[in-house]
Amino acid sequence: MSTPQDLIVRCQKGDTHAYTRLYELHAKYVYNAICRYVDHTGEAEDLLQETFVDAYHAIGSLNDAERFGPWIKRIGINKAITSLRRRRLQLTELDTETTVLAEEAAIDEEDFEYTMGRVNQAIAELPLGYRTVFQLHAVEHIPLVEIAGLLGMAGSTARVQYLRARTKVLEMLKEGTYER
Repeated sequence: MSTPQDLIVRCQKGDTHAYTRLYELHAKYVYNAICRYVDHTGEAEDLLQETFVDAYHAIGSLNDAERFGPWIKRIGINKAITSLRRRRLQLTELDTETTVLAEEAAIDEEDFEYTMGRVNQAIAELPLGYRTVFQLHAVEHIPLVEIAGLLGMAGSTARVQYLRARTKVLEMLKEGTYER
């Protein structure tokens, strides 16, 4: 059995079997990340294929084989964001003087319990723009400043959208309004 390092080295030498093995090991992981941003299955599958093609062409620039998973996942997320941009994702530009402090203190999280399944359901109910910012920050741990740049919005807008999305998720969890 080949180690990730062996597979990367073999891919860098043009071994398509090693590339196929990397695909088998990471496709589901990358696909799930893409699906957090793209709702259409066919589009997500296309983006997955594009991600692996781009990774194959750029694999020579990968210095640390142990970082292959996060590296290719990030390529997939960037592809999904580009797709959202192409569809002209409407993200609400907010006044920078919007009061954020009141929103941050709106809900006491300790008032209720929740499971990951319930959290995922609540996130899925968010409007696309809020859901995108929320997932990039809360799930992928991308800084809000970087998210703003990726989505072409002001940093304050990304912050407010994240906080509003977080507040909305917590409200839905507390009230159970995410369930259909």
